[in-house]
Amino acid sequence: MRVRDLLAPQSIELKGAPANKKEAIEQMVALMEKRGNIKDIDTYRAGVFAREEEGTTGVGEGIAIPHCKSDAVSAPGLAAMVVPGGVDYEALDDEPVDLIFLIAAPNTKDNVHLEVLSNLSMLLMDEDFTRALKAAKSPEEFLDIIERAENAKAQKEAAKEAAGEEASDEQANGAGSDKGYVIAVTACPTGIAHTYMAAEAIEKAGEKLGIPVKVETRGSSGPKNILTAEDIQRAAGVVVACDAKVPMDRFDGKHLIECKVADGIHKAEELVTRASVSDAPIYHASGDGGEEEDDKDKETDSIGHQAYTHLMSGVSHMLPFVIGGGIMVALAFLIDTIAGYGASAGSASTGSAFGTMLPLSAFFKYAGGLAMSMMVPVLAGYIAYSIADRPGLAVGFTGGLLATSGNALFTSYNWTNLGAFNSFIANFAFQGADGGSTVSGFLGGIAAGFVAGFVVLWLKKLTSKLPASLDGIRPTLIYPLGGIFIISLLMCFIFNPLIGLINAGLSSMLTALADANLLVVMGLILGGMMAIDMGGPINKAAYVFGTGMLSTAAELMDKGASATDPAVIACYVAMAAVMAGGMVPPIGIALATIFFPRKFTKTQRDTKVSLFVMGASFITEAAIPFAAADPLHTIPATLVGSAIAGGLSALFGCTLMAPHGGIFVFATVGNPLFYIIAWFVGSIVTCLLLGLLKKNAEE
Repeated sequence: MRVRDLLAPQSIELKGAPANKKEAIEQMVALMEKRGNIKDIDTYRAGVFAREEEGTTGVGEGIAIPHCKSDAVSAPGLAAMVVPGGVDYEALDDEPVDLIFLIAAPNTKDNVHLEVLSNLSMLLMDEDFTRALKAAKSPEEFLDIIERAENAKAQKEAAKEAAGEEASDEQANGAGSDKGYVIAVTACPTGIAHTYMAAEAIEKAGEKLGIPVKVETRGSSGPKNILTAEDIQRAAGVVVACDAKVPMDRFDGKHLIECKVADGIHKAEELVTRASVSDAPIYHASGDGGEEEDDKDKETDSIGHQAYTHLMSGVSHMLPFVIGGGIMVALAFLIDTIAGYGASAGSASTGSAFGTMLPLSAFFKYAGGLAMSMMVPVLAGYIAYSIADRPGLAVGFTGGLLATSGNALFTSYNWTNLGAFNSFIANFAFQGADGGSTVSGFLGGIAAGFVAGFVVLWLKKLTSKLPASLDGIRPTLIYPLGGIFIISLLMCFIFNPLIGLINAGLSSMLTALADANLLVVMGLILGGMMAIDMGGPINKAAYVFGTGMLSTAAELMDKGASATDPAVIACYVAMAAVMAGGMVPPIGIALATIFFPRKFTKTQRDTKVSLFVMGASFITEAAIPFAAADPLHTIPATLVGSAIAGGLSALFGCTLMAPHGGIFVFATVGNPLFYIIAWFVGSIVTCLLLGLLKKNAEE
């Protein structure tokens, strides 16, 4: 699909002057609307902002390419804006953006936006091309520049293809030379702009230097121009310019440079030159994605950012188990409640069997409970996977299972012949305060994931000097056996006892808070945390704590606690406060657009319906565009409202057994009327504070 065909003169602005990133996107959306391919402008606008929250589309070099694939788009289209003075777009290189393209793509299977984005990204790698666009005097001239560039690119690709066929014939006849042949792979986390920009830069560097180059791109639409076994064999060197995982074992024994995708864009000539003369360490695959002799060419992020990335990898894989399993368990409770057993939950007649009183409810609780029981092992496994690749999975899963199982099994063993060690076993490591309760749980799972990952990395380094003949047993024997043994020792003798004490203290604290009616404090804190960054690390920390409390409640009930036990109730109160606080920001903002319309632009006011829907569905992220536009006034207003909602929910003793769902799981809420009141009051407070704090908007 050609870029020129998607642009129209009315969707091009050559003298844009937005004050900030938000205003730039708003103006671009308005230009796209003139293109006539948008069925629902509000939905499309929300989609563009939502994509921006995943990561900036300011790709650097003064260029931004926001995009959205949506049902609100009837046909593919582009809008363009030149900003002579530049605008702060929060670009990856922190430089102002002066050329913006907005992509609109219909929600179809062909991923047309990826094709357009890749073509556009490669065109924009030509500095002369971008300079000409910025200097265009009219939309028509702007379009002519693009058309000429695309025609030239098509001719070049045709000539390249013909040359490739000729070269293949020569090789078949024994002619040609492999000297200096360079292969490369490019990939970025989103698999869009940088993937193709790096590929284009490397190919251009090869042309300039007279070095044959082949680049495999691994973008969102799948791998393209895949390197063959023959390509790899011929290559003098390999460049892997990637910020995402790519298959590496195939490069075993090759001189390989591994770097960030940004280096593929900005240091292409240097990389191609080095690879062409084999100026790079030899890569040794280990069957797990591989490792290299020297990591001098691989830049790393800060330790804090790496840790956060690893943790989020585990959390993202864990959430489906939590949400799916948690809702099934909640449905089991709901079925028993409808059947008339709710009133007797926790009583002598029902006991801890609530949720299993009927065959149907028992099925839901059994299946949902199994899914929930995988929460911590999956969390630990995928943290370890993020750190150490495939070998980390088995070790991480084992550590997570040990975190949830605890050390109770060992209490039946005879340790008396071990002398003083028996005292340690009996009083600390295995027995615990109540005879084997040293379960480290969620916190232990996090520790297990990180420790497992670094244990495997240590094993890789330790065995890196083994003879090449033993490479095959490293991922299949040494890593799993050594890793599982080490993580088992660490979990049983260190982390389970220590973190088990913390969990025991937490359970005691929750019980004490419940007895002393101090759960309100916990509710205030959890509710407020949900509104600070609205889907960011603080929000996720509160949510993960709430879901962890659901797991704790299940463990307590498995040990014989009733549904009315103060510690169990405290767990469900925590989850209720989390969801109440998370539902407030979108609803409070939506109400404010109605009661204080002058505080918001028309565009913002038009999003109130989607805000209501997403807020009611417990999607806090819906408030992000408003917080991004005016953080100093919006965030305090939403934080106070959410904290009040969480505090009132706890004050009223509201409980929640489901980890997600918003209004769709209100049937599982204890004290639902008061829960709605807490949610409503918090939303009203946010609305009133926005009306008080915000200035009138400029239309």
